[in-house]
Amino acid sequence: MAHKNRYYDASKAHHTPEGFRNPQQTQTRGEGDFRRWQEERKQQGLPKPPEQGYARFIADWWQQPDFSGSEDAAWWLGHACILFRVQGRYILTDPALSKRASPLAFYGPRRKTPVAADVDQLPPVDVVLLSHNHYDHLDKQTVKKLLKRFPGVTFLVPLGMKTWLTRRGARQVEELDWWDVQHHAGLAFHCVPAQHWSMRTLWDRNRSLWCGWVVTHPSLRLYFSGDSGYTPLLHQIGERLGPFDLAALPIGAYAPRWFMGPQHMDPQQSAQLFKQLNCRRAIPIHWGVFELADESLDEPPRILQQAISAENISDQAFCALKIGGRINLSLPVTSPSPQQ
Repeated sequence: MAHKNRYYDASKAHHTPEGFRNPQQTQTRGEGDFRRWQEERKQQGLPKPPEQGYARFIADWWQQPDFSGSEDAAWWLGHACILFRVQGRYILTDPALSKRASPLAFYGPRRKTPVAADVDQLPPVDVVLLSHNHYDHLDKQTVKKLLKRFPGVTFLVPLGMKTWLTRRGARQVEELDWWDVQHHAGLAFHCVPAQHWSMRTLWDRNRSLWCGWVVTHPSLRLYFSGDSGYTPLLHQIGERLGPFDLAALPIGAYAPRWFMGPQHMDPQQSAQLFKQLNCRRAIPIHWGVFELADESLDEPPRILQQAISAENISDQAFCALKIGGRINLSLPVTSPSPQQ
């Protein structure tokens, strides 16, 4: 029998004949929930602007990145875009550097903070890691610019995304399933589970996979969650591939919980996961750029501060960076307290 999902493996719980699913997801959206959410947020005038306005928010939470030096480092470039430098190699995650997270140039979520660094300002990128195909993570114009400047760049992607990239000129694309590993330039790239979904058109919902990534080297272990709701499945990542020197964990696009809970962690859940994964330090991501949910742009870091205090996590270990901010991975950090 032919299946719509050409990758279908009946032995894998996240595969279906039509595409992919979240094997441990308990909360799901019902018919009409999206319209209900849109009506509620319109009635309540959500999202509200930052407490001190957008200009003050940008002044407080944005800076131009400094890519100098040669030590292992990470730069948060906004939303889910991170640039890692590991052993002289540059790895870029989910680059979406356009003005909108949308298929349309004139409509859709508009960037509220400036791009920290455009493609022409980046160091030579060796590998691009993509977590899924939503527009705030996979941007056509950014991909075209990357291919023009770095035609030999390697894209590592979850199942079902290769064709989209090759049609836009990518020559080096490797598709991976959860728990697959790809070796490149002395680094190991592990495709790991996430709880999310995929969709780029009205006709391709969940036809491609979603994932996180773990990058390992004998001297360093990095975890990039991509987009994910909270699920016990994430614990396996730490058990199998941790502990991590640095994790990038999402803290935004979480409100209201009845609608966003299945697909996006809130700051409290990210703090909880930080401890469960035995992380040395973390960068909070997926906030501060696009207004994708009901919370204001400046709410996630305030809630995160309360969450790490409640979990007895050091401020140095898990605190919000400015967009464009940098972490030098060789510098010492106060370790989180042991789990109770």
